[in-house]
Amino acid sequence: MLNQNQVKKQHFVVTGIGTGIGKTVCSAVLCEALQTDYWKPVQAGELDTLDSAFVASLTSNTKIIPEKELLTEPMSPHEAARIDGKVLHESDFELPDFERSTIIEGAGGLMVPLNDEGLNYIDIFQHWELPVFVITRHYLGSINHTLLTLNALYHREIPIAGLIINGASNSASERIYKNTFPEINITTIPEITDFTKEAIAAAAKTWNDQQH
Repeated sequence: MLNQNQVKKQHFVVTGIGTGIGKTVCSAVLCEALQTDYWKPVQAGELDTLDSAFVASLTSNTKIIPEKELLTEPMSPHEAARIDGKVLHESDFELPDFERSTIIEGAGGLMVPLNDEGLNYIDIFQHWELPVFVITRHYLGSINHTLLTLNALYHREIPIAGLIINGASNSASERIYKNTFPEINITTIPEITDFTKEAIAAAAKTWNDQQH
């Protein structure tokens, strides 16, 4: 269980079971709940509406650490980098000297490729040795995607900070997660459709209340 007093200067990674899960919204909620800063190392596409700017607009005390790579095309980082004439390497992902606890957001899921030589996000997460929040939401097939993600982290011995359900609960799915991974803290962030500071603050309080 986590709360602001326990976080100290702890950094957390946020990943999802796939694209479109709501990682950035959940990252904003976590930044607000834990009073952390925010870093997204790679932004691919949509450079006029950066995820970091979105998080900054919705949080009250979050410092944005500038992106390491801003890639022009909205596609997998390995291809977006190739189009921009770049090659991403593990050495490009050394952690900055963070001033405070920081939420670090990945892109897509664990196996999203960063180059053509087999470097995936999960390799970077393993190198960082930081606890990972896994974001899921309920849809047909999400049990498979969620269990695959959790199993991949366990196989690499990457610490799991918790499984966060973005949106409405589904007892049938959550029962499987609890039975398969009883040691994992499972929490819920309510569906947010009104992207305001007030909505994020309310969701952060709801999430924090689940830590007790």
